[in-house]
Amino acid sequence: MFVHKSVLFDETIEALAIRPDGIYVDGTLGGGGHSFGIAQRLTEGGRLIGIDRDEDAIAAATERLRPYADRVTLIRGNYEDTVRIVKEDLGIPGIDGMLLDLGVSSYQFDEAERGFSYREEAPLDMRMDRRDEKSAYEVVNGYPENELYRIIRDYGEDRFAKNIAKHIAAERAKNPIRTTTELSEIIKQAIPARCREGGGHPAKRTFQAIRIEVNRELDILRDSLEGLIDLLNPGGRLCIITFHSLEDRIVKSAFRKAEDPCICPPDFPVCVCGRKSKGKIITRKPIVSGEQELRENPRAHSAKLRVFEKQG
Repeated sequence: MFVHKSVLFDETIEALAIRPDGIYVDGTLGGGGHSFGIAQRLTEGGRLIGIDRDEDAIAAATERLRPYADRVTLIRGNYEDTVRIVKEDLGIPGIDGMLLDLGVSSYQFDEAERGFSYREEAPLDMRMDRRDEKSAYEVVNGYPENELYRIIRDYGEDRFAKNIAKHIAAERAKNPIRTTTELSEIIKQAIPARCREGGGHPAKRTFQAIRIEVNRELDILRDSLEGLIDLLNPGGRLCIITFHSLEDRIVKSAFRKAEDPCICPPDFPVCVCGRKSKGKIITRKPIVSGEQELRENPRAHSAKLRVFEKQG
């Protein structure tokens, strides 16, 4: 059963400023928690489009959103294709709001066979969409050592990235690394014992890095944001929940550029580049979880919500 506690639920629903007859997209549908809150607020004239690349998420959300089936369209796909899905497949010129709740769901972590968890033995997989060809196995066993180092350093922000990549390369030269527990133990051995105390599981950052690479998470986010902002109708809002600094930096930068795209030198008295603002940032500082949610949902600790509104 795909169970996932939606982070910043009330804050996100409020930030979307839902119109009962509006058209909304949940680009990371998951179990349908946020989508349920959106669908509840729509009348028959409104529409919710839910997108997710995980077939289990689509199945669970279909069941959860059944009471609102008349106003909900669910599509298995990637949010990077939202513009095509909305405009070409559904024939809708623009939307009134969109939500992205990034990262991995608790369900995906809990299902050991998916290979996201460093605590449970499973084949090295980590694909959010199991139709994709590249899994964690290909990354771990096929990438050159220097490329593994770059991924672990940049995506995992692990100070022992070089040594971890070196250990992985040495071990796979003997035999392919096939399971999550094998990889986890190799990472553990690459980190000095004195540095393993505190700070969470030693494999956490490397697993995050490999997962990001397998699913192209940061590339998709970076390449999609401008198109998603352009898809909004005047007054429409794009709400994005991030869970680590790399995602948050990309969102923050894209929103700033959309609000103030001018590239004229600072000493120019007037703008001559001709680039126009697409709207305004609603959240000068990201919205974070309150004390109660932090107590009830550990995943909420790193969550940040940023909101951009299209110019009216």
